[in-house]
Amino acid sequence: MARAKSFEENLMEVDEIIKKLENGELELADSLKEYEKATKLLKKSSELLEKAEGKIMKVVEEAGEIKIENFEAE
Repeated sequence: MARAKSFEENLMEVDEIIKKLENGELELADSLKEYEKATKLLKKSSELLEKAEGKIMKVVEEAGEIKIENFEAE
């Protein structure tokens, strides 16, 4: 079984697909396939980002005591 691609690898592949599409040398059918592939990669990247955001914690010192809390963007 193939290793799952990282967030960064997905975005690099999407960037390559965008360059191919902007180049204009692909047939319409191939362009549609590449667009669909990029859409799936972006969806997967979004899922990876949401998962990572759920793991972010912050360390807080309060009244001389160290606490670890979930991080919430302000």
